[in-house]
Amino acid sequence: MSRPRSFQGMQRLALGLLAGAALLYALAIGLEPRHAAWGYVAAFAEAAMVGAIADWFAVVALFRHPLGLSIPHTAIIPENKNRIGENLADFMATHFLSTEQVLARVRDFDAAGRVAGWLSRPANAARVGERLAEAARWAAGALADERVRQFVTDLARRGLRQVDVARLSGQVLQSMTAERRHQTLLDGVLVQLARLLGEDAMQDTITEAFAREVKALKYVGLDQVAARLAMRKVVAVIAKTIVDMAEDPDHVLRHRFDELVEQFIGRLQSDEALRLRGERLKAELLDSPALGRYVSELWDDLLAWLRDDLARPDSSLRLRIAQAARTLGERLASDAEVRGWINGELQAAAPRLIERYRGDVVRYIVERVAAWDTREMTGELERHIGRDLQFIRINGTVVGGLVGLLIHTATQLWRG
Repeated sequence: MSRPRSFQGMQRLALGLLAGAALLYALAIGLEPRHAAWGYVAAFAEAAMVGAIADWFAVVALFRHPLGLSIPHTAIIPENKNRIGENLADFMATHFLSTEQVLARVRDFDAAGRVAGWLSRPANAARVGERLAEAARWAAGALADERVRQFVTDLARRGLRQVDVARLSGQVLQSMTAERRHQTLLDGVLVQLARLLGEDAMQDTITEAFAREVKALKYVGLDQVAARLAMRKVVAVIAKTIVDMAEDPDHVLRHRFDELVEQFIGRLQSDEALRLRGERLKAELLDSPALGRYVSELWDDLLAWLRDDLARPDSSLRLRIAQAARTLGERLASDAEVRGWINGELQAAAPRLIERYRGDVVRYIVERVAAWDTREMTGELERHIGRDLQFIRINGTVVGGLVGLLIHTATQLWRG
Protein backbone atom coordinates (compact mmCIF):
# COMPACT_ATOMS: atom_id res chain seq x y z
CA MET A 1 0.00 0.00 0.00
CA SER A 2 1.43 3.36 -1.02
CA ARG A 3 2.15 5.92 1.62
CA PRO A 4 0.33 9.25 1.41
CA ARG A 5 2.16 12.20 -0.09
CA SER A 6 2.02 14.10 3.19
CA PHE A 7 3.96 11.31 4.90
CA GLN A 8 6.59 11.19 2.16
CA GLY A 9 6.80 14.96 2.14
CA MET A 10 7.43 15.05 5.90
CA GLN A 11 10.11 12.38 5.51
CA ARG A 12 11.87 14.45 2.86
CA LEU A 13 11.61 17.57 5.02
CA ALA A 14 13.14 15.80 8.05
CA LEU A 15 15.93 14.35 5.89
CA GLY A 16 16.51 17.73 4.27
CA LEU A 17 16.92 19.39 7.67
CA LEU A 18 19.50 16.75 8.64
CA ALA A 19 21.39 17.28 5.40
CA GLY A 20 21.17 21.06 5.86
CA ALA A 21 22.55 20.76 9.40
CA ALA A 22 25.45 18.67 8.08
CA LEU A 23 26.29 21.21 5.35
CA LEU A 24 26.00 24.06 7.84
CA TYR A 25 28.33 22.25 10.23
CA ALA A 26 30.91 21.71 7.50
CA LEU A 27 30.69 25.38 6.45
CA ALA A 28 30.95 26.63 10.06
CA ILE A 29 34.00 24.46 10.78
CA GLY A 30 35.71 25.81 7.68
CA LEU A 31 34.96 29.44 8.52
CA GLU A 32 35.43 29.25 12.29
CA PRO A 33 39.11 30.48 12.17
CA ARG A 34 37.95 33.69 10.50
CA HIS A 35 35.45 34.65 13.18
CA ALA A 36 34.42 33.27 16.55
CA ALA A 37 30.74 33.51 15.69
CA TRP A 38 31.09 30.52 13.39
CA GLY A 39 31.84 28.43 16.46
CA TYR A 40 28.32 29.09 17.67
CA VAL A 41 26.95 28.09 14.27
CA ALA A 42 29.03 24.90 14.30
CA ALA A 43 27.76 24.03 17.81
CA PHE A 44 24.15 24.56 16.66
CA ALA A 45 24.61 22.44 13.53
CA GLU A 46 26.44 19.68 15.38
CA ALA A 47 23.74 19.37 18.04
CA ALA A 48 21.03 19.56 15.36
CA MET A 49 22.59 16.58 13.58
CA VAL A 50 22.81 14.63 16.83
CA GLY A 51 19.15 15.38 17.66
CA ALA A 52 17.99 14.52 14.12
CA ILE A 53 19.87 11.23 14.03
CA ALA A 54 18.77 10.26 17.54
CA ASP A 55 15.12 10.94 16.78
CA TRP A 56 15.40 9.20 13.40
CA PHE A 57 16.72 6.17 15.24
CA ALA A 58 13.86 6.33 17.75
CA VAL A 59 11.18 6.65 15.07
CA VAL A 60 12.58 3.92 12.84
CA ALA A 61 13.11 1.63 15.84
CA LEU A 62 9.35 1.55 16.36
CA PHE A 63 8.74 -0.13 13.01
CA ARG A 64 11.94 -1.89 11.94
CA HIS A 65 15.62 -2.47 12.67
CA PRO A 66 17.57 0.72 11.81
CA LEU A 67 19.87 0.11 8.83
CA GLY A 68 18.83 -3.56 8.97
CA LEU A 69 20.92 -4.12 12.12
CA SER A 70 19.32 -6.34 14.79
CA ILE A 71 19.95 -3.88 17.57
CA PRO A 72 18.22 -4.83 20.86
CA HIS A 73 14.92 -3.08 21.58
CA THR A 74 14.34 -2.06 17.97
CA ALA A 75 11.51 -3.11 15.62
CA ILE A 76 9.38 -2.70 18.72
CA ILE A 77 5.96 -3.02 17.08
CA PRO A 78 6.70 -6.11 14.91
CA GLU A 79 8.54 -7.87 17.74
CA ASN A 80 5.74 -7.22 20.25
CA LYS A 81 2.73 -7.53 17.96
CA ASN A 82 0.93 -10.19 20.01
CA ARG A 83 1.60 -8.44 23.31
CA ILE A 84 0.32 -5.18 21.82
CA GLY A 85 -2.87 -6.98 20.77
CA GLU A 86 -3.37 -8.40 24.28
CA ASN A 87 -2.74 -5.02 25.90
CA LEU A 88 -5.08 -3.33 23.45
CA ALA A 89 -7.81 -5.88 24.18
CA ASP A 90 -7.35 -5.46 27.94
CA PHE A 91 -7.46 -1.69 27.54
CA MET A 92 -10.69 -1.89 25.55
CA ALA A 93 -12.28 -4.26 28.05
CA THR A 94 -11.25 -2.14 31.03
CA HIS A 95 -11.91 1.36 29.74
CA PHE A 96 -14.67 0.87 27.16
CA LEU A 97 -16.54 -2.34 28.01
CA SER A 98 -16.80 -2.26 31.79
CA THR A 99 -20.32 -2.81 33.06
CA GLU A 100 -20.49 0.52 34.89
CA GLN A 101 -19.34 2.53 31.89
CA VAL A 102 -21.68 0.84 29.42
CA LEU A 103 -24.64 1.15 31.80
CA ALA A 104 -23.93 4.84 32.32
CA ARG A 105 -23.82 5.29 28.56
CA VAL A 106 -27.08 3.36 28.07
CA ARG A 107 -28.81 5.45 30.76
CA ASP A 108 -27.69 8.70 29.18
CA PHE A 109 -28.39 7.57 25.63
CA ASP A 110 -32.22 7.32 25.90
CA ALA A 111 -32.51 4.85 23.03
CA ALA A 112 -36.32 4.83 23.00
CA GLY A 113 -36.50 8.63 22.88
CA ARG A 114 -33.97 8.85 20.08
CA VAL A 115 -35.76 6.18 18.02
CA ALA A 116 -39.11 7.89 18.62
CA GLY A 117 -37.76 11.28 17.59
CA TRP A 118 -36.06 9.87 14.50
CA LEU A 119 -39.06 7.87 13.29
CA SER A 120 -41.47 10.76 13.95
CA ARG A 121 -39.87 12.77 11.16
CA PRO A 122 -41.69 12.08 7.87
CA ALA A 123 -38.45 12.05 5.87
CA ASN A 124 -36.95 9.38 8.13
CA ALA A 125 -40.12 7.28 8.10
CA ALA A 126 -40.12 7.48 4.29
CA ARG A 127 -36.48 6.41 4.30
CA VAL A 128 -37.36 3.36 6.38
CA GLY A 129 -40.14 2.50 3.94
CA GLU A 130 -37.78 2.90 0.99
CA ARG A 131 -35.03 0.73 2.52
CA LEU A 132 -37.42 -2.05 3.52
CA ALA A 133 -39.09 -1.86 0.11
CA GLU A 134 -35.69 -2.27 -1.57
CA ALA A 135 -35.01 -5.31 0.61
CA ALA A 136 -38.44 -6.75 -0.22
CA ARG A 137 -37.92 -6.06 -3.94
CA TRP A 138 -34.61 -7.92 -3.86
CA ALA A 139 -36.17 -10.79 -1.89
CA ALA A 140 -39.08 -11.06 -4.34
CA GLY A 141 -36.66 -11.41 -7.24
CA ALA A 142 -34.46 -13.93 -5.43
CA LEU A 143 -37.37 -16.05 -4.20
CA ALA A 144 -38.83 -16.42 -7.71
CA ASP A 145 -36.20 -19.09 -8.40
CA GLU A 146 -37.60 -22.54 -9.32
CA ARG A 147 -35.54 -24.15 -6.56
CA VAL A 148 -37.12 -21.89 -3.96
CA ARG A 149 -40.59 -22.60 -5.36
CA GLN A 150 -39.99 -26.35 -5.11
CA PHE A 151 -38.58 -25.93 -1.61
CA VAL A 152 -41.69 -24.04 -0.47
CA THR A 153 -43.96 -26.71 -1.98
CA ASP A 154 -42.03 -29.54 -0.30
CA LEU A 155 -41.98 -27.63 2.98
CA ALA A 156 -45.74 -27.15 2.86
CA ARG A 157 -46.25 -30.85 2.17
CA ARG A 158 -43.92 -31.96 4.98
CA GLY A 159 -45.57 -29.59 7.40
CA LEU A 160 -49.08 -30.79 6.53
CA ARG A 161 -48.06 -34.46 6.75
CA GLN A 162 -47.11 -33.95 10.38
CA VAL A 163 -50.51 -32.51 11.25
CA ASP A 164 -53.08 -34.81 12.88
CA VAL A 165 -56.10 -33.31 11.13
CA ALA A 166 -58.83 -34.85 13.29
CA ARG A 167 -57.14 -34.18 16.61
CA LEU A 168 -56.10 -30.66 15.63
CA SER A 169 -59.64 -29.91 14.46
CA GLY A 170 -60.96 -31.17 17.78
CA GLN A 171 -58.52 -28.99 19.71
CA VAL A 172 -59.45 -25.94 17.63
CA LEU A 173 -63.16 -26.55 18.13
CA GLN A 174 -62.63 -27.17 21.83
CA SER A 175 -60.86 -23.83 22.13
CA MET A 176 -63.57 -22.09 20.13
CA THR A 177 -66.39 -23.59 22.21
CA ALA A 178 -64.76 -23.11 25.63
CA GLU A 179 -67.00 -21.19 28.02
CA ARG A 180 -69.83 -21.61 25.46
CA ARG A 181 -68.31 -19.12 23.03
CA HIS A 182 -70.07 -20.88 20.19
CA GLN A 183 -73.42 -19.80 21.64
CA THR A 184 -72.68 -16.24 20.54
CA LEU A 185 -72.38 -17.45 16.96
CA LEU A 186 -75.55 -19.50 17.39
CA ASP A 187 -77.41 -16.38 18.59
CA GLY A 188 -76.52 -14.57 15.39
CA VAL A 189 -77.62 -17.51 13.25
CA LEU A 190 -80.92 -17.85 15.11
CA VAL A 191 -81.77 -14.17 14.80
CA GLN A 192 -81.05 -14.15 11.08
CA LEU A 193 -82.99 -17.37 10.53
CA ALA A 194 -86.03 -16.10 12.45
CA ARG A 195 -85.99 -12.86 10.45
CA LEU A 196 -85.70 -14.80 7.21
CA LEU A 197 -88.61 -17.14 8.03
CA GLY A 198 -90.75 -14.18 8.96
CA GLU A 199 -90.54 -12.68 5.46
CA ASP A 200 -93.57 -13.27 3.18
CA ALA A 201 -91.40 -13.90 0.15
CA MET A 202 -89.58 -16.71 1.91
CA GLN A 203 -92.82 -18.23 3.14
CA ASP A 204 -94.22 -18.13 -0.40
CA THR A 205 -91.11 -19.85 -1.72
CA ILE A 206 -91.34 -22.57 0.91
CA THR A 207 -95.07 -22.99 0.22
CA GLU A 208 -94.54 -23.47 -3.50
CA ALA A 209 -91.81 -26.01 -2.86
CA PHE A 210 -93.98 -27.87 -0.37
CA ALA A 211 -96.93 -27.93 -2.79
CA ARG A 212 -94.79 -29.42 -5.54
CA GLU A 213 -93.59 -32.15 -3.21
CA VAL A 214 -97.03 -33.00 -1.77
CA LYS A 215 -98.47 -34.11 -5.12
CA ALA A 216 -101.32 -36.14 -3.59
CA LEU A 217 -103.16 -32.95 -2.65
CA LYS A 218 -103.20 -31.86 -6.29
CA TYR A 219 -105.89 -34.38 -7.25
CA VAL A 220 -108.39 -32.99 -4.74
CA GLY A 221 -107.58 -29.38 -5.56
CA LEU A 222 -106.13 -28.65 -2.14
CA ASP A 223 -102.49 -28.48 -3.12
CA GLN A 224 -102.00 -24.70 -2.86
CA VAL A 225 -104.50 -24.08 -0.06
CA ALA A 226 -103.38 -26.97 2.09
CA ALA A 227 -99.74 -26.27 1.41
CA ARG A 228 -100.07 -22.62 2.28
CA LEU A 229 -102.01 -23.28 5.50
CA ALA A 230 -99.70 -26.11 6.53
CA MET A 231 -96.54 -24.16 5.83
CA ARG A 232 -97.85 -21.10 7.64
CA LYS A 233 -98.31 -23.31 10.68
CA VAL A 234 -94.94 -24.96 10.27
CA VAL A 235 -93.14 -21.65 9.75
CA ALA A 236 -94.89 -20.13 12.75
CA VAL A 237 -93.86 -23.04 14.99
CA ILE A 238 -90.28 -23.00 13.71
CA ALA A 239 -90.01 -19.22 14.02
CA LYS A 240 -91.38 -19.30 17.57
CA THR A 241 -88.99 -22.09 18.53
CA ILE A 242 -86.08 -20.15 17.10
CA VAL A 243 -87.10 -16.96 18.88
CA ASP A 244 -87.45 -18.90 22.13
CA MET A 245 -83.94 -20.32 21.67
CA ALA A 246 -82.54 -16.87 20.92
CA GLU A 247 -84.13 -15.37 24.04
CA ASP A 248 -83.49 -18.23 26.47
CA PRO A 249 -79.81 -19.04 27.19
CA ASP A 250 -80.92 -22.23 28.98
CA HIS A 251 -83.25 -23.49 26.26
CA VAL A 252 -83.30 -27.27 26.01
CA LEU A 253 -82.29 -27.17 22.36
CA ARG A 254 -79.24 -25.05 23.24
CA HIS A 255 -78.14 -27.72 25.70
CA ARG A 256 -78.77 -30.36 23.07
CA PHE A 257 -76.62 -28.36 20.66
CA ASP A 258 -73.86 -28.21 23.30
CA GLU A 259 -74.04 -31.99 23.74
CA LEU A 260 -73.76 -32.60 20.01
CA VAL A 261 -70.78 -30.26 19.73
CA GLU A 262 -69.04 -31.95 22.70
CA GLN A 263 -69.69 -35.38 21.23
CA PHE A 264 -68.28 -34.31 17.88
CA ILE A 265 -65.18 -32.81 19.50
CA GLY A 266 -64.69 -35.98 21.51
CA ARG A 267 -64.93 -38.09 18.38
CA LEU A 268 -62.40 -35.91 16.57
CA GLN A 269 -59.91 -36.35 19.39
CA SER A 270 -60.45 -40.02 20.25
CA ASP A 271 -62.30 -41.85 17.47
CA GLU A 272 -59.65 -43.88 15.64
CA ALA A 273 -61.89 -44.51 12.62
CA LEU A 274 -62.57 -40.80 12.23
CA ARG A 275 -58.86 -40.04 12.64
CA LEU A 276 -57.92 -42.60 9.96
CA ARG A 277 -60.53 -41.16 7.62
CA GLY A 278 -59.03 -37.71 8.12
CA GLU A 279 -55.53 -39.08 7.50
CA ARG A 280 -56.67 -40.73 4.26
CA LEU A 281 -58.22 -37.51 3.05
CA LYS A 282 -55.05 -35.62 3.98
CA ALA A 283 -52.84 -38.15 2.18
CA GLU A 284 -54.99 -37.95 -0.96
CA LEU A 285 -54.77 -34.19 -0.86
CA LEU A 286 -51.00 -34.11 -0.34
CA ASP A 287 -50.34 -36.69 -3.05
CA SER A 288 -52.45 -34.81 -5.54
CA PRO A 289 -50.44 -32.91 -8.18
CA ALA A 290 -53.06 -30.20 -7.94
CA LEU A 291 -51.80 -29.24 -4.48
CA GLY A 292 -48.26 -28.70 -5.79
CA ARG A 293 -49.56 -26.62 -8.67
CA TYR A 294 -51.78 -24.63 -6.34
CA VAL A 295 -48.96 -23.84 -3.88
CA SER A 296 -46.61 -22.99 -6.74
CA GLU A 297 -49.16 -20.72 -8.42
CA LEU A 298 -50.00 -19.11 -5.10
CA TRP A 299 -46.29 -18.47 -4.47
CA ASP A 300 -45.85 -16.97 -7.96
CA ASP A 301 -48.93 -14.78 -7.57
CA LEU A 302 -47.68 -13.49 -4.24
CA LEU A 303 -44.23 -12.63 -5.62
CA ALA A 304 -45.70 -11.08 -8.76
CA TRP A 305 -48.01 -8.86 -6.71
CA LEU A 306 -45.10 -7.89 -4.48
CA ARG A 307 -42.86 -6.99 -7.43
CA ASP A 308 -45.59 -5.05 -9.21
CA ASP A 309 -46.51 -3.09 -6.11
CA LEU A 310 -42.92 -2.23 -5.21
CA ALA A 311 -42.15 -1.16 -8.79
CA ARG A 312 -44.79 1.59 -8.67
CA PRO A 313 -43.82 5.07 -7.43
CA ASP A 314 -46.93 5.06 -5.25
CA SER A 315 -46.32 1.57 -3.85
CA SER A 316 -48.95 0.83 -1.21
CA LEU A 317 -46.57 -1.45 0.67
CA ARG A 318 -43.87 1.21 0.84
CA LEU A 319 -46.37 3.83 1.96
CA ARG A 320 -47.79 1.53 4.63
CA ILE A 321 -44.34 0.71 5.98
CA ALA A 322 -43.48 4.41 6.13
CA GLN A 323 -46.79 5.22 7.80
CA ALA A 324 -46.33 2.40 10.29
CA ALA A 325 -42.82 3.62 11.11
CA ARG A 326 -44.03 7.17 11.58
CA THR A 327 -46.99 6.05 13.70
CA LEU A 328 -44.68 3.98 15.86
CA GLY A 329 -42.39 6.96 16.35
CA GLU A 330 -45.29 9.26 17.23
CA ARG A 331 -46.77 6.76 19.67
CA LEU A 332 -43.41 6.26 21.33
CA ALA A 333 -42.84 10.01 21.51
CA SER A 334 -46.19 10.54 23.24
CA ASP A 335 -45.98 7.57 25.62
CA ALA A 336 -43.38 8.23 28.30
CA GLU A 337 -44.32 5.03 30.11
CA VAL A 338 -43.49 2.79 27.15
CA ARG A 339 -40.25 4.68 26.50
CA GLY A 340 -39.30 4.19 30.13
CA TRP A 341 -40.11 0.50 29.87
CA ILE A 342 -37.92 0.10 26.75
CA ASN A 343 -35.00 1.96 28.30
CA GLY A 344 -35.43 -0.03 31.51
CA GLU A 345 -35.34 -3.32 29.62
CA LEU A 346 -32.18 -2.24 27.78
CA GLN A 347 -30.53 -1.30 31.07
CA ALA A 348 -31.57 -4.62 32.60
CA ALA A 349 -30.26 -6.61 29.62
CA ALA A 350 -27.02 -4.65 29.23
CA PRO A 351 -25.09 -6.25 32.15
CA ARG A 352 -25.88 -9.77 30.93
CA LEU A 353 -24.87 -8.93 27.37
CA ILE A 354 -21.68 -7.20 28.50
CA GLU A 355 -20.61 -10.09 30.71
CA ARG A 356 -21.49 -12.58 27.99
CA TYR A 357 -19.71 -10.91 25.08
CA ARG A 358 -16.85 -8.98 26.71
CA GLY A 359 -14.62 -12.04 26.59
CA ASP A 360 -15.54 -12.63 22.94
CA VAL A 361 -14.60 -9.04 22.07
CA VAL A 362 -11.26 -9.38 23.87
CA ARG A 363 -10.50 -12.69 22.14
CA TYR A 364 -11.47 -11.24 18.77
CA ILE A 365 -9.05 -8.33 19.16
CA VAL A 366 -6.24 -10.61 20.30
CA GLU A 367 -6.82 -13.12 17.50
CA ARG A 368 -7.22 -10.41 14.87
CA VAL A 369 -3.95 -8.73 15.80
CA ALA A 370 -2.14 -12.08 16.03
CA ALA A 371 -3.42 -13.09 12.57
CA TRP A 372 -2.47 -9.75 11.03
CA ASP A 373 0.58 -9.94 8.79
CA THR A 374 3.43 -8.20 10.60
CA ARG A 375 4.54 -6.18 7.58
CA GLU A 376 0.96 -5.23 6.77
CA MET A 377 0.24 -4.09 10.32
CA THR A 378 3.52 -2.17 10.55
CA GLY A 379 2.83 -0.51 7.22
CA GLU A 380 -0.69 0.48 8.28
CA LEU A 381 0.51 1.98 11.54
CA GLU A 382 3.35 3.83 9.88
CA ARG A 383 0.99 5.09 7.19
CA HIS A 384 -1.46 6.47 9.73
CA ILE A 385 0.91 7.89 12.36
CA GLY A 386 4.17 8.17 10.42
CA ARG A 387 3.51 11.77 9.35
CA ASP A 388 3.17 12.86 12.97
CA LEU A 389 6.30 10.91 13.91
CA GLN A 390 8.28 12.85 11.33
CA PHE A 391 7.57 15.95 13.38
CA ILE A 392 9.59 14.30 16.14
CA ARG A 393 12.58 14.19 13.81
CA ILE A 394 12.05 17.79 12.72
CA ASN A 395 11.60 18.99 16.28
CA GLY A 396 14.64 16.96 17.35
CA THR A 397 16.74 18.71 14.74
CA VAL A 398 15.63 22.20 15.75
CA VAL A 399 15.52 21.61 19.51
CA GLY A 400 18.82 19.72 19.42
CA GLY A 401 20.47 22.60 17.58
CA LEU A 402 19.14 25.18 20.05
CA VAL A 403 20.24 23.09 23.01
CA GLY A 404 23.70 22.69 21.46
CA LEU A 405 23.93 26.45 20.89
CA LEU A 406 22.86 27.07 24.48
CA ILE A 407 25.48 24.65 25.81
CA HIS A 408 28.21 26.17 23.63
CA THR A 409 27.26 29.65 24.76
CA ALA A 410 27.27 28.61 28.42
CA THR A 411 30.67 26.97 27.91
CA GLN A 412 32.13 30.09 26.36
CA LEU A 413 30.78 32.22 29.19
CA TRP A 414 32.24 29.80 31.74
CA ARG A 415 35.65 30.09 30.12
CA GLY A 416 35.41 33.83 30.45
